[in-house]
Amino acid sequence: MSSEGVVVDEAVRAAWETYRVLEKRTPAEERQEAQQRVKATMESVGREEVSRGTVFLVGVLTGFLIAEPPGGGEQLDPLNDLIPGVIRKLPAFDLADPEQVPMATGVLMAAAMGMDAVAWRDRFGKIEPKEAMIHGFVLWLLADLFDSLAGKPGTIDQLMRETIGSMGTSQD
Repeated sequence: MSSEGVVVDEAVRAAWETYRVLEKRTPAEERQEAQQRVKATMESVGREEVSRGTVFLVGVLTGFLIAEPPGGGEQLDPLNDLIPGVIRKLPAFDLADPEQVPMATGVLMAAAMGMDAVAWRDRFGKIEPKEAMIHGFVLWLLADLFDSLAGKPGTIDQLMRETIGSMGTSQD
Protein backbone atom coordinates (compact mmCIF):
# COMPACT_ATOMS: atom_id res chain seq x y z
CA MET A 1 0.00 0.00 0.00
CA SER A 2 1.19 3.52 -0.78
CA SER A 3 1.55 6.30 1.76
CA GLU A 4 -1.68 7.35 3.41
CA GLY A 5 -3.96 9.02 0.89
CA VAL A 6 -1.41 8.78 -1.94
CA VAL A 7 -2.17 6.55 -4.92
CA VAL A 8 0.26 5.50 -7.65
CA ASP A 9 -0.47 7.33 -10.95
CA GLU A 10 -0.78 4.07 -12.90
CA ALA A 11 -3.46 2.90 -10.45
CA VAL A 12 -5.49 6.07 -11.03
CA ARG A 13 -5.23 5.54 -14.79
CA ALA A 14 -6.33 1.92 -14.45
CA ALA A 15 -9.21 2.94 -12.17
CA TRP A 16 -10.51 5.27 -14.88
CA GLU A 17 -10.05 2.49 -17.43
CA THR A 18 -12.41 0.34 -15.32
CA TYR A 19 -15.01 3.09 -15.78
CA ARG A 20 -14.43 2.91 -19.54
CA VAL A 21 -14.95 -0.87 -19.42
CA LEU A 22 -18.32 -0.38 -17.70
CA GLU A 23 -19.39 2.50 -19.95
CA LYS A 24 -21.65 1.25 -22.76
CA ARG A 25 -20.57 4.06 -25.09
CA THR A 26 -16.95 2.82 -25.09
CA PRO A 27 -16.35 1.11 -28.45
CA ALA A 28 -15.72 -2.66 -28.16
CA GLU A 29 -12.10 -2.45 -29.31
CA GLU A 30 -11.32 0.37 -26.84
CA ARG A 31 -13.09 -1.58 -24.07
CA GLN A 32 -10.93 -4.61 -24.77
CA GLU A 33 -7.76 -2.48 -24.77
CA ALA A 34 -8.86 -0.87 -21.50
CA GLN A 35 -9.36 -4.31 -19.93
CA GLN A 36 -5.85 -5.30 -20.99
CA ARG A 37 -4.36 -2.11 -19.51
CA VAL A 38 -6.23 -2.67 -16.24
CA LYS A 39 -4.98 -6.26 -16.06
CA ALA A 40 -1.38 -5.19 -16.77
CA THR A 41 -1.58 -2.46 -14.12
CA MET A 42 -3.00 -4.87 -11.56
CA GLU A 43 -0.08 -7.19 -12.26
CA SER A 44 2.34 -4.28 -11.95
CA VAL A 45 1.08 -2.31 -8.92
CA GLY A 46 -1.49 -4.73 -7.48
CA ARG A 47 -5.26 -5.01 -7.41
CA GLU A 48 -5.37 -3.23 -4.05
CA GLU A 49 -3.66 -0.13 -5.43
CA VAL A 50 -6.03 0.02 -8.42
CA SER A 51 -8.92 -0.24 -5.95
CA ARG A 52 -7.45 2.69 -4.02
CA GLY A 53 -7.26 4.54 -7.34
CA THR A 54 -10.99 3.98 -7.77
CA VAL A 55 -11.67 5.36 -4.28
CA PHE A 56 -9.50 8.36 -5.19
CA LEU A 57 -11.56 9.02 -8.33
CA VAL A 58 -14.83 8.63 -6.39
CA GLY A 59 -13.51 11.40 -4.14
CA VAL A 60 -12.51 13.58 -7.08
CA LEU A 61 -15.85 13.26 -8.89
CA THR A 62 -17.80 13.79 -5.65
CA GLY A 63 -15.85 16.99 -5.10
CA PHE A 64 -16.48 18.14 -8.68
CA LEU A 65 -20.20 17.49 -8.42
CA ILE A 66 -20.60 19.26 -5.09
CA ALA A 67 -18.35 22.26 -5.72
CA GLU A 68 -19.33 23.16 -9.24
CA PRO A 69 -22.07 21.13 -10.89
CA PRO A 70 -21.49 20.77 -14.63
CA GLY A 71 -23.81 22.71 -16.86
CA GLY A 72 -24.07 25.55 -14.33
CA GLY A 73 -27.06 23.99 -12.59
CA GLU A 74 -28.09 24.19 -8.99
CA GLN A 75 -25.52 23.00 -6.47
CA LEU A 76 -26.13 19.44 -5.30
CA ASP A 77 -26.80 18.83 -1.63
CA PRO A 78 -24.58 15.87 -0.79
CA LEU A 79 -26.78 14.56 2.01
CA ASN A 80 -30.15 14.92 0.29
CA ASP A 81 -29.30 14.57 -3.39
CA LEU A 82 -25.90 13.17 -4.28
CA ILE A 83 -25.22 10.36 -1.81
CA PRO A 84 -28.77 8.94 -1.59
CA GLY A 85 -29.19 9.26 -5.36
CA VAL A 86 -26.05 7.23 -6.03
CA ILE A 87 -26.67 4.63 -3.31
CA ARG A 88 -30.27 4.05 -4.45
CA LYS A 89 -29.02 3.12 -7.93
CA LEU A 90 -26.48 0.50 -6.81
CA PRO A 91 -29.02 -2.39 -6.81
CA ALA A 92 -29.30 -1.94 -10.59
CA PHE A 93 -25.88 -3.58 -10.83
CA ASP A 94 -26.42 -7.33 -10.48
CA LEU A 95 -22.92 -7.84 -9.08
CA ALA A 96 -23.23 -5.12 -6.42
CA ASP A 97 -22.99 -6.81 -3.02
CA PRO A 98 -25.39 -5.08 -0.58
CA GLU A 99 -22.99 -5.81 2.28
CA GLN A 100 -20.50 -3.41 0.68
CA VAL A 101 -22.91 -0.47 0.49
CA PRO A 102 -22.04 0.94 3.96
CA MET A 103 -18.36 1.32 3.01
CA ALA A 104 -19.24 2.87 -0.35
CA THR A 105 -21.55 5.28 1.48
CA GLY A 106 -18.75 6.11 3.92
CA VAL A 107 -16.34 6.89 1.08
CA LEU A 108 -18.92 9.19 -0.54
CA MET A 109 -19.63 10.87 2.80
CA ALA A 110 -15.93 11.39 3.52
CA ALA A 111 -15.44 12.94 0.09
CA ALA A 112 -18.55 15.12 0.49
CA MET A 113 -17.16 16.41 3.80
CA GLY A 114 -13.94 17.41 2.07
CA MET A 115 -11.89 14.61 3.55
CA ASP A 116 -9.30 12.60 1.64
CA ALA A 117 -11.45 9.61 0.61
CA VAL A 118 -8.42 7.33 0.19
CA ALA A 119 -6.95 8.18 3.60
CA TRP A 120 -10.38 7.70 5.17
CA ARG A 121 -10.86 4.30 3.48
CA ASP A 122 -7.30 3.17 4.27
CA ARG A 123 -8.12 3.25 7.98
CA PHE A 124 -10.30 0.17 7.51
CA GLY A 125 -7.65 -2.08 5.97
CA LYS A 126 -7.46 -3.93 2.71
CA ILE A 127 -10.12 -3.44 0.01
CA GLU A 128 -11.53 -6.84 -0.86
CA PRO A 129 -12.65 -7.62 -4.44
CA LYS A 130 -16.40 -7.34 -3.70
CA GLU A 131 -15.89 -3.92 -2.16
CA ALA A 132 -13.61 -2.83 -5.02
CA MET A 133 -16.37 -3.73 -7.44
CA ILE A 134 -18.94 -1.56 -5.70
CA HIS A 135 -16.55 1.42 -5.73
CA GLY A 136 -16.26 0.89 -9.49
CA PHE A 137 -20.05 1.02 -9.80
CA VAL A 138 -20.17 4.19 -7.68
CA LEU A 139 -17.54 5.75 -9.94
CA TRP A 140 -19.65 4.90 -13.00
CA LEU A 141 -22.78 6.36 -11.37
CA LEU A 142 -20.96 9.59 -10.48
CA ALA A 143 -19.59 9.87 -14.02
CA ASP A 144 -23.06 9.26 -15.45
CA LEU A 145 -24.52 11.95 -13.17
CA PHE A 146 -21.78 14.37 -14.26
CA ASP A 147 -22.59 13.74 -17.93
CA SER A 148 -26.33 14.08 -17.29
CA LEU A 149 -25.86 17.43 -15.55
CA ALA A 150 -23.50 18.60 -18.30
CA GLY A 151 -26.11 17.61 -20.86
CA LYS A 152 -23.53 15.90 -23.03
CA PRO A 153 -22.57 12.21 -22.87
CA GLY A 154 -18.83 11.62 -22.67
CA THR A 155 -18.00 14.97 -21.04
CA ILE A 156 -16.44 13.48 -17.91
CA ASP A 157 -14.59 10.81 -19.89
CA GLN A 158 -12.95 13.45 -22.06
CA LEU A 159 -12.09 15.61 -19.03
CA MET A 160 -10.68 12.69 -17.05
CA ARG A 161 -8.71 11.26 -19.98
CA GLU A 162 -7.12 14.67 -20.61
CA THR A 163 -6.31 15.10 -16.92
CA ILE A 164 -4.97 11.59 -16.46
CA GLY A 165 -3.08 11.82 -19.75
CA SER A 166 -1.21 14.84 -18.42
CA MET A 167 -0.01 12.94 -15.34
CA GLY A 168 3.61 11.81 -15.39
CA THR A 169 4.37 8.12 -15.39
CA SER A 170 7.08 6.20 -13.64
CA GLN A 171 7.55 4.22 -16.85
CA ASP A 172 8.55 7.27 -18.95
